[in-house]
Amino acid sequence: MAYIIDLTHYHDERGTLTVIDKVLPFEIKRSYYITGVNHLSRGGHRHKELVEGIICMNGSFTVGIDDGITKQEIVLDSPHQCLIIEVDEWHNFYNFSAGAILVSLASTHYDPADYIYEPYS
Repeated sequence: MAYIIDLTHYHDERGTLTVIDKVLPFEIKRSYYITGVNHLSRGGHRHKELVEGIICMNGSFTVGIDDGITKQEIVLDSPHQCLIIEVDEWHNFYNFSAGAILVSLASTHYDPADYIYEPYS
């Protein structure tokens, strides 16, 4: 099931430095970010091979996860946490605050054949 990794960060008078180094359970092959979201949700699929790390860089949003057995909702509101979404976990992103920024770190390159759009019943 999806889980949170707390990212190491260092804060001083110059600001905060957050580090992603040897903490992800995969090698990053692709990244993307989502900005300017209105009232609609994003995601709405699961993957056959891809594992994903989701970070809220600004603002907040909710992640709905369903692995076919358990459903959970996780609010992301810190750039110092990374939510790991495992293979076959249906996920969608919603309740974006104004100015929210979602960053994804993905274990595979984009492949349309990797997407499953039918939710669990």
